[in-house]
Amino acid sequence: MSLFEFCRDFDFLDAPPNTRAIVQNSLLDIVGVMAGAANNDTSVAMRRFAERHYPAGTHSSRLIFGGPRVNVLGAAWAGGFSADSLDAHEGHFKSKGHAGATVVPALLALADALHDQHQSISGHELLSALCIGYETALRAGSALMATSPTYHASGGFSAMGVVCAGARLLRLDEPTFRHALGIAEYFSARCPMMRVVQAPTMLRDAHGAGAFTGLNALFMAMEGITGAPAETVDDVTVAEHWTDIGQRWEIDSQYFKPWPVCRWAQPALTAMLELQRENPRLNADAIETVRVETFFESMCLQGHTPRDADQAQYALAFPLAALIVRGKVGPEEVTGEAILAPDILALSARIEIVEAADISARFPDEILSRLTVTLKNGEVLVTPLTAARGDPETPLSVNELSDKFDLFARGLGDERSAAVKSAISNIAQASCAITALEPIFHGVPGLSRDTH
Repeated sequence: MSLFEFCRDFDFLDAPPNTRAIVQNSLLDIVGVMAGAANNDTSVAMRRFAERHYPAGTHSSRLIFGGPRVNVLGAAWAGGFSADSLDAHEGHFKSKGHAGATVVPALLALADALHDQHQSISGHELLSALCIGYETALRAGSALMATSPTYHASGGFSAMGVVCAGARLLRLDEPTFRHALGIAEYFSARCPMMRVVQAPTMLRDAHGAGAFTGLNALFMAMEGITGAPAETVDDVTVAEHWTDIGQRWEIDSQYFKPWPVCRWAQPALTAMLELQRENPRLNADAIETVRVETFFESMCLQGHTPRDADQAQYALAFPLAALIVRGKVGPEEVTGEAILAPDILALSARIEIVEAADISARFPDEILSRLTVTLKNGEVLVTPLTAARGDPETPLSVNELSDKFDLFARGLGDERSAAVKSAISNIAQASCAITALEPIFHGVPGLSRDTH
């Protein structure tokens, strides 16, 4: 089948049960991350930006966990930045990136805008669109990574998923759809990802740009702007990434993060957690030094003394130290006062991070690390090569994903957090998705409304 036929005709029930579960878990995961990010500096600044520069127009949407109605493009900018500002969302190996932090906020903004125009979208239809968005974004990312010599941020491909999912909700014809794909690809945020890894800023993985670009392309194509073809879809060199769409699912290869830090840091955290399970008395006071052997890209993280939340999340030493000292790494450990905590920084300074050639050779197919922990009593503990928890081979359980949501969404309050979780769990039966998801469109207690 063609890509257009897949986007037009696919029904959520056409996907295998495991794939459907991953999509629904992904929706819960992204919304939980956005709840945990609702009050951070990036989210507050981007909501302010959207309110100032994207006033409500023909298509307007409420800001997720912010409330005010703005132009849908502004909502996409703000939503993508917010989802990206807490580095805990799911990802995908072959594309070396993420789809959901772009697709989910963009689709929720579009669905809310259409709802405002009295076009009701059922929960089942929203899940169908989300599944389309995830699958096509991940395939576009895989095609891009296979043909480009540069490692691009996720916004460089995830906008394509927004177009595919949005075309379904907007019921575009094939020529308009093809031009929207071409526009989105041409204007895609092909940002140099390693620059942000080595010098972290709020720009992150360009999910805000991807959400904006995808929706912008849809509306431009609907006005008659041409843009086809899209090379990462139509070129013969990428045909293998698209010929089996609807038969094989890239979604099945997604991973989920236990912690809100770069995926490249997480094998080391997983290895430490396993080492502590085997040695219950292993704590910060007992440790003299930690040596992390890892692949080159992970080694680039370093991050012994972060100065802000972006640096703390694109780090390895600091979150590893936080895990040992605090026993957990949630939003509070990588934002605010914890970044300057003397006990975490003291241990972070005793962590060495080096590249290991054998581990680099296995990246990106495998993301691995190995720890050597020297104790103050002279004992040396060495972990095996370890992959991160949450990979397809080591998946997080339903209970673990639920607990993660509870941790990240606790700023909503127990009642509202439970309401959001219940709405997402039962979204497939909802006659109107936006009505069911109403709790996510209201502000969060303590949210700054300062716009001066």
